[in-house]
Amino acid sequence: MLAVDVSGSVDPAEYRIQMDGLAAGLLDSAVSGALVGGQSKLALMQWTGTNRQEVVIGWTTMRDDADVLAFAEKVTSTPRVWRNFSTAIGEALQLSLPYFAQVPECERHVIDISGDGPSNEGRLPNLVWPQLAAAGVTVNALVIEASLPGLTRYFESDVITGPGAFAATADTFEDYPREITRKLLRELTKSVALLDPR
Repeated sequence: MLAVDVSGSVDPAEYRIQMDGLAAGLLDSAVSGALVGGQSKLALMQWTGTNRQEVVIGWTTMRDDADVLAFAEKVTSTPRVWRNFSTAIGEALQLSLPYFAQVPECERHVIDISGDGPSNEGRLPNLVWPQLAAAGVTVNALVIEASLPGLTRYFESDVITGPGAFAATADTFEDYPREITRKLLRELTKSVALLDPR
């Protein structure tokens, strides 16, 4: 579940950088090859304040390069749902949970959340950890530190959870495209390592 921050702190240019950067990351040859090799399923959520999270692209299987390209094109063309609300990370994690019941055949369930600020509304993210653990869901993060240096530490202590969970850092929104590509590749490589410890 690719969960993209569309809260009020993300201006239109920064939103565009996120969506175009995510699409470019998916189309990176190493990333797309790993997605197809694992027959991965992807979905995209936009999230902001309480009661304002929506899965805008449902689960899609990456059977071949054409599937990855089609999904990436949807990422870039999907309209922004909200733009002037708070940051409810726990609510985004909570909303994701029932969607994983739709893909029980997947060997790993991961929420890949990006954000540029701490949760300031709704349920605290660490209060969702027991439910995430019970459902076997790992939360990884890409933290954009442009407005709050040191934000990665907050995500490490209060947001990420599960086997092999990690938080990556983009110092600015301009760094997001490069870092999301690295993060996706690290996640996909880590998935293989966790499933096949040889």
